[in-house]
Amino acid sequence: MAIQFHNPLGVSAVAETAYELSISLDADSTASIGLLANGFPDSDEFLGLLEASLLKFSPGLTIHRYNKGNASIPAGDGLLASISEDCQALVTAYGH
Repeated sequence: MAIQFHNPLGVSAVAETAYELSISLDADSTASIGLLANGFPDSDEFLGLLEASLLKFSPGLTIHRYNKGNASIPAGDGLLASISEDCQALVTAYGH
């Protein structure tokens, strides 16, 4: 008896929309990137590993670290203003 695999992915009723916000990074990039932990356990540790990988690939990056401190609340206006002022791109992380 042969094993058959079925793709459970259905057809979406919503048309795909291209994501237009992006930043190009290469080995010579000098962008300012923010890393935002949501406050769950290990989100900071995960972003630390991501930071090391980003800097290995693009050593000229400037990395800004942020932590909401509480996963159950939205980021405050002050935090969002700091991120907007300091960063050209942001990566958020959920831990557990």
